[in-house]
Amino acid sequence: MSTFGYAGKILWVDLSSGEITESPTHDYADRFLGGRGFAAKIYWDEVPPETETFDERNTLIFVCGPLCGLPGISSSRWTVCGKSPKSPGTFNYGSFGGTWGAEMKFAGYDAIVVQGKSDKPVYLSINDGTAELKDASSLWGKGAIETREMLKGEMDKSVRVVAIGPAGENLVNFSLLTADNEATGSAGLGAVMGSKKLKAIAVRGTKRKVNVAHPEKFKELQHYFRDSGRNFPEFLNRWVRDPFNEFKIVPGPEMKKDPCYGCLGRCPRKVYQAADGRTGKFFCHSAYFYQPWADRYYGDWNENPNDVPFNATQLCDDYGLEVKAVDLTISWLLACYEAGIITDESIGIPISKLGSMEFIETLVQKISFREGFGDLLAQGIDKAAEALGPAAKEQVERQGYLSTHGADVFGPRVYIVSGLLYGMEPRQPIQQLHEVAFVVAKWTLAAIHGPEMSHVSTEVLQAIARRFWGSESAVDFSTYEGKALMAKKIQDRQYVKESLILCDFLWPVVDLESSEDHVGDPTLESRILSAVTGNEVSEEDLYKIGERVFNLQRAILVREGHRGREFDTPPERCFTVPVEFDVASPDCLMPGKNGELISRKGAVVDREQFERMKDEYYKIRQWDVATGLQTRNQLEELDLGDIANDLEKRGLLGIGVR
Repeated sequence: MSTFGYAGKILWVDLSSGEITESPTHDYADRFLGGRGFAAKIYWDEVPPETETFDERNTLIFVCGPLCGLPGISSSRWTVCGKSPKSPGTFNYGSFGGTWGAEMKFAGYDAIVVQGKSDKPVYLSINDGTAELKDASSLWGKGAIETREMLKGEMDKSVRVVAIGPAGENLVNFSLLTADNEATGSAGLGAVMGSKKLKAIAVRGTKRKVNVAHPEKFKELQHYFRDSGRNFPEFLNRWVRDPFNEFKIVPGPEMKKDPCYGCLGRCPRKVYQAADGRTGKFFCHSAYFYQPWADRYYGDWNENPNDVPFNATQLCDDYGLEVKAVDLTISWLLACYEAGIITDESIGIPISKLGSMEFIETLVQKISFREGFGDLLAQGIDKAAEALGPAAKEQVERQGYLSTHGADVFGPRVYIVSGLLYGMEPRQPIQQLHEVAFVVAKWTLAAIHGPEMSHVSTEVLQAIARRFWGSESAVDFSTYEGKALMAKKIQDRQYVKESLILCDFLWPVVDLESSEDHVGDPTLESRILSAVTGNEVSEEDLYKIGERVFNLQRAILVREGHRGREFDTPPERCFTVPVEFDVASPDCLMPGKNGELISRKGAVVDREQFERMKDEYYKIRQWDVATGLQTRNQLEELDLGDIANDLEKRGLLGIGVR
């Protein structure tokens, strides 16, 4: 196999024995490309389904893709995969930006596989292909950001660090990893790292070049991508949700851009500078999750003392807590407080002072160190609600799991296809949701405010639907027609993206403002990969790889308890509770038949139509329609015969399309 695009090696670290070995990347590259594909195959091979989350047999896989480290194409993301405590107990993944993934590649590795458990705290030091485990006793108990800065001071300022905070050390259900640029990855995998007593991985690579087979062709495609006008839809970044059930435009301070390695910087990722001179990430949900509460407590953003929203974000990143889970926890605590179920005194957390620094500091510390009521919260809202009784559990159901402050996040009551996307993943499938939601939001802007506001007209949207999702009916959200094929195409394409790994804000190129017809270019990924590796790959070839990786992950989930049809469903509340508003549109405005502007407000998922949509989806996938399980013929067509053999032994293969 050509090493163009790849570093060529995978690093294997056994924390139990201290043994460190290497293997060639080509063992996985031909069938699984990189990123999530590599991780899924390594996980399938190394982690038996009966493995508990905190067993030493659980494996953490840190991995990038063949395009990582190349400039100008937004391709230097990386991922961490393993069995998560959050799922619970199934394969899961966290996705990162920043610089760490590119540095791993420059240090000589496409992936780092961590197995076993250490008896004492350690960190992994990697310097240009030389790896060793070092004592981390002095770092244990420190924050992730503090750990990073200490290691930079001890080693070199150019070293890139991914670390866990106290939340990961104390096995908090929703603990995360924090890397350089405050890039974070969720799914509770910080707790897995903590269970292994692995505090951090510090990497440094001086060979800052990725070999490209056809440099002139790559340069041409790089310029095409740069000049195409690809940009994150800025208007989406301006809308945030506040606790008074109204959307508003956040004024926000001036901030510097903070792009990931080699990126164009055309996303909302920025660096905030606090009044005391500290700087840090202030981006997306993690930036704004506490801002509405702080506004409510202190007044307008600019009147917040001590940069409260920024400090809340930094607290979560340093302690190692996923802000989405913290956000939902806050909303649930407030609901319980207003219902008279809890008080400040009963939980030892000043919920009456929600929005203050005192509240967020107390909450984060108690969860991270599992102190008092924080020990229950560290296990997740469900566990805490169970301890408090039926009234508290009722607040969980009312809150829902697709929401941020009560707003659906591109959920199935509005975006019908999302029912299949949510139902088949161990976590919120945000990349898949974005593929549809971003372009629909652009259409909505034009439909409401006129063509001068957006290039995505009804004709453009329908042309995009035909090219990317199979039919015009895919973007008629008054019907369930066309959504089964749409789901398959989105999944296959997104699994390619997560294997390459490409930026979610700019890929895939679904629409193009710069072109005459404004329809995007789905061939660009395959053309870039062909130029980089020297192996000619078509658009269809890539989708076949995406389908293979998706089916491998499906097999992992089935082997670990996701039993097909009955599990392929969004939360029950989607069928019973009418939607109030969507995160991108308070009135749930969507395209209907022939581009008519319709509102999905008040809709629920129709159970009968959803089940028929699943029938159609299983037929398209060549799975068993009755059970939703994969079939031998289909897996063998994808060169996954070894996977079929294992599933058959366990009685987890379907009979066939019926």
